[in-house]
Amino acid sequence: MTHAGSAADQAGTEEQRPSAATPPSQLVTEASHAAALDAADSLGDFRQRFVVRDPRLVYLDGNSLGRLPRATVERLREVVDDEWGGQLVRGWDHWLDAPLRVADGLAPLIGAGPGEVVVADSTTVNFYKLAWAALGARTGRRAIVTDRDNFPTNRYVLEGLAEQRSAEIRWLDGDPIDGPQPADVAALLDANVALVTFSLVNYRSAALADLAAITALAHDAGALVLWDLSHAAGAVAVDLEGGDADLAVGCTYKYLNGGPGAPAFLYVRRALQAGLRNPIQGWFAQRDQFAMGHGFRAVGGIGAWLTGTPGILALAAVDEGAALTAEAGMDAVRAKSVALTEYAIALHDAWLAPLGFTLGTPREAARRGSHVAVRHRDARRLCARLIARGVIPDFREPDSIRLGLSPLTTSFGDVRTGIAALRELAAE
Repeated sequence: MTHAGSAADQAGTEEQRPSAATPPSQLVTEASHAAALDAADSLGDFRQRFVVRDPRLVYLDGNSLGRLPRATVERLREVVDDEWGGQLVRGWDHWLDAPLRVADGLAPLIGAGPGEVVVADSTTVNFYKLAWAALGARTGRRAIVTDRDNFPTNRYVLEGLAEQRSAEIRWLDGDPIDGPQPADVAALLDANVALVTFSLVNYRSAALADLAAITALAHDAGALVLWDLSHAAGAVAVDLEGGDADLAVGCTYKYLNGGPGAPAFLYVRRALQAGLRNPIQGWFAQRDQFAMGHGFRAVGGIGAWLTGTPGILALAAVDEGAALTAEAGMDAVRAKSVALTEYAIALHDAWLAPLGFTLGTPREAARRGSHVAVRHRDARRLCARLIARGVIPDFREPDSIRLGLSPLTTSFGDVRTGIAALRELAAE
C-alpha cells in the first residue's frame, strides 16, 4: 500500500491519468491542446454541478475557497425552510449526531475509518486540541518539531503552547520549495520530542510531505505526529490509516467546497482515543448530555472531541461538498489534479520562464499538491492586475502567485487563459 507523499505516488496509473503531454503535431501552448485535454477529462461534467455566475471569470483560487455546489443551495434551502422553519427545536432529534454523521462521510476521503473523524470547530481550535493532548500524553518530554514554513496559525498555536508548557520548539528550516524531508526531520528527533507536526501540503509551494516516512521516524523516537491536511483533503489521495498517522486536522472550505468559514475536521486514530484528553470540555462531549449534571464525564470514542453546539447549516454544506468529491472518487480527483498542475508547469516553462518567472512548486508530481506557485519579483502587483482582468489567483509573501487548480471545477482552458493573461501583463 502506498501513502500520500511517499515515493510511490498515488496519482493513479498512467492509464488512468489524464495526460498533459504534447502530441507531436501540437504545441502545448495552443488553445486546441487545452480543448483536447478538456474533451478527454472524465471529471469535466462535474463543473456543471457548481454555481458559475460569470462564465468569463477564470477562478484559480479553489485552494483558498472552493466554488458553491448547486446541491448545497438546495440542501440549505431544505434545512432552513423545512427543518429550521418547520421542525424548530424538534430538529435536534436528528441534528445532534450531524458532526459525527457528516464526518463518517468525509472520512474515506482522507483514508480514515468510521468513528475516527469529527467535523466541528475551526482548524485552529482543532489543532490546539490535538497538539495540547499530544503534549499531555508524552509526560516528561518537552520538545515540538515543526518547520518555519508551516501554516501561520499552526505556528502561532505551537508558540502559545510552548510558552504555557515550558516546552521548546525545534524549528526545521526546510527547502522553501521542496518542504521538510525525512532526513531533515530525523536530525531533530530524540527522546525529548513529544510532538512532530507538519502540513501535508505546504500552503505556499504545494510541496507534498512524505507522510508515511516522517510518521515512522517520529514513532521510532516515541513521539506523536499531527498532520494538517488543509491543502490536501479533496485533492490528494491521503491514507491516514495506511500511513499509521496519529492525529490530523483540516479545513473543508478549499477542495471540499464546504463554504466560507465551514467547520473543520479532526482525526484521532482509534487506538489512541481512550488515552488522549480533549482540553476543551464542552457539553457536546459530556456523557448523558441532557442530564445537565455536575462534573464532566467524557463520552467514549471520537465524540469526546466535540465541544459546543454545532452549526447545522454549515454542516449540511460540508456534507454536500464532501459527497461530490466522494462521488468523483479520489483516484480520479488526484489524477485530474496531477494533469492540471503538469499543464500549468508546462505553460510556465513555455511562456513565463522567459519573462523572469521561476517555478515555486516541486516539478515531480508525487511531490506536489494541487496548486502551482509561480514566483516573480513583481508578483504582488501582477496578481492585483490579474484580478482586475477577471483572473482570480492569490498572492503569498514574498513573491509567489498561487494558481489553485481545483479538480472538480477547474478546466484546462481556465489554466491556459489564466497563464496567458499573466504572460501578457508581465510582457508589458
